[in-house]
Amino acid sequence: MARVIHVFRQPDRFIVGTVGEPGDRTFYLQATEDLRTVSVQLEKQQVSVLTERIDALLEEVQRRFDTELPSEPPEELVDSGPLEVPVEEEFRVGTMGLGWDAETEAVVVELLAVTEEEVDESVVLDDTEEGPDAVRVFLSAAHARAFAERAQRVIEAGRKPCPLCSEPLDPEGHICPRQNGYRRSEEE
Repeated sequence: MARVIHVFRQPDRFIVGTVGEPGDRTFYLQATEDLRTVSVQLEKQQVSVLTERIDALLEEVQRRFDTELPSEPPEELVDSGPLEVPVEEEFRVGTMGLGWDAETEAVVVELLAVTEEEVDESVVLDDTEEGPDAVRVFLSAAHARAFAERAQRVIEAGRKPCPLCSEPLDPEGHICPRQNGYRRSEEE
């Protein structure tokens, strides 16, 4: 079957959001352009890595090309709205790619579907017909900063960490290894 690559050159929205309660959330990235919306599922850790890498990429571009990029997203680009519903997962993300398109001065984010076999690195950010389905999004530096800021807020909106071991606290508490098995609750 032919590979499907969903390309968003000027997305109206590119956001991360969740479905479910803290401790049992499913993370989604959604790209919307005109009337087309594509949602892909990924892990919280993948969102965290993507956020860190976007910030690092923008710092590297600024340093290497001596380009002035926004360090904070402009107020009007901060998107706090919910995911578009219904959330219909196109695929689950396995491999992620990130790059800088110097010609258009855009951050390029590519999300590839999970596959049984190992993904050849040459298919990332490539239009070859062989390989997993993908979503490719082009973002201005300001939009990339806005995405990263929102993603960080979504990550932090989960369960509170234990003040001793930093593991997430469940509503009924957790067995803290630093307390030799003593059960801590959120109220403590």
